[in-house]
Amino acid sequence: MAVCCLCPAPVLSARRPAEVTVLGDSSVSSSAARPGLRRNCQLVDKPAVCSRLSELFGAGIAFERRCKSSRSSNVAPIVGALAPELEDPRLLVEAPSILGLSKGAESTALPNFRWRRVLLKVSGEALAGDGSSNIDPKVTMSIAREVAAITRLGVEVAIVVGGGNFFRGASWVGASGLDRASADHIGMMATVMNAIFLQASMESIGVPTRVMTAFRMAEVAEPYIRRRAVRHLEKGRVVIFGAGTGNPFFTTDTAAALRATEINAEVVLKATNVDGVYDKDPRKNPDATLLEHVSYREVAIQGLSVMDITAITLCQENCIPVVVFNLNEGGNITKALSGERIGTLIDSEGCDHFKIPKAQEMRKS
Repeated sequence: MAVCCLCPAPVLSARRPAEVTVLGDSSVSSSAARPGLRRNCQLVDKPAVCSRLSELFGAGIAFERRCKSSRSSNVAPIVGALAPELEDPRLLVEAPSILGLSKGAESTALPNFRWRRVLLKVSGEALAGDGSSNIDPKVTMSIAREVAAITRLGVEVAIVVGGGNFFRGASWVGASGLDRASADHIGMMATVMNAIFLQASMESIGVPTRVMTAFRMAEVAEPYIRRRAVRHLEKGRVVIFGAGTGNPFFTTDTAAALRATEINAEVVLKATNVDGVYDKDPRKNPDATLLEHVSYREVAIQGLSVMDITAITLCQENCIPVVVFNLNEGGNITKALSGERIGTLIDSEGCDHFKIPKAQEMRKS
């Protein structure tokens, strides 16, 4: 009794060899097309069959290793290259990794990223760079390269951009009769300009990117639809959210917290032009201390100028940590994803730097 090189079921040896048609490296009997007859087994060279099965089954890593370790060079059925304790040779084939290993390639471990779906909040001031222009192409290309590197490793990235480098609505209220709602709408359109510029930088280096806006601008961007945004992320595309929440009186920090909640992001990475959260304003107080780990309640009670209270509350209620870091230092986005200590981590377990009494916390709440 012999075992077919392509079928797991045993078949009876043929009285005489059947005519064989060769397709690539596999041998198939010409009698296979006739009903009621099995294909006859033919003795084939093991390395050739191992190579062919590796192509058929994806990245047959374990199967190839057994073929390489076999010292016998005799012509034998394919079952001779398999472990005798296993009855079905298909059990020896490992599933390919998510990196898509090619034939003969060794598996490479993914970096130990702490989060797999993230929302990156980029302020308008950070996009301006040194401030000599509204937007610095070097900054956008730096962001694009870091985002490209992490998305190719399986991390899903969504981005919310600010618009302060072009227009800040709150600072224009009252000027020339401009009311707050109109000023905020102008600011929302400024965020769309930043989003389109950042999209162009990313697509120039081969990163598939979609811009989605909170109100319709069909000629330049897709309207924001939550399910469509999640689908883009699942397909490996970067999604840039423009126009904030689409409503006046809300900051882009609140938009970042809202979108992170809607798409089930695991963290909000806030990229700014400062190193993190300080206990005092570092521009006015040279002795200000950088806080590496704080809680939501400390940010809310002490009024730390990192995010507005609405954004912090959204993150707290949905258990979304926030990492505040300096965008101007290369590699910080990757470091933040890896869980390295950079900038400031804000979560529910932050250290109580200010020794806030419980009674004071209750009064503030």
